[in-house]
Amino acid sequence: MMKIAIATDNKVVAPHFGRCPSYTVVEIVNNQIKEKKVLDNPGHAPGAIPQFLDQLKVNVLITGGIGGRAEELFKQYKIGVISGVNGLVENVIGDYLTGVLKSGDSFCSPGGGKGYGIDKEECDHDENDHTH
Repeated sequence: MMKIAIATDNKVVAPHFGRCPSYTVVEIVNNQIKEKKVLDNPGHAPGAIPQFLDQLKVNVLITGGIGGRAEELFKQYKIGVISGVNGLVENVIGDYLTGVLKSGDSFCSPGGGKGYGIDKEECDHDENDHTH
């Protein structure tokens, strides 16, 4: 069994894991979807989301963007991260199942060593987009 969580904004992959409204959590058995549910984001306090997804026994997080400090937190929980992903959640699930989903460049590039959401006010991937 494998569980993936996709940072979700409506029906598309959210540009940043911490600011998304929800997570689509998919349980996969024998490369088939056994269960899929959409869960509300529990809040973007430092470390809260990795802990939340760990409690759900998630193995992999798929997101548009994530900062380096957050990615390290996921590693501590042994949750893999695939970032730089966009598109419809349903398509991303299909790409994951067929093995064609690859990690790209994260859409977030926090500067000055500050973790997004801790000391940083905004994500750097689009300065004009403050919707996430």
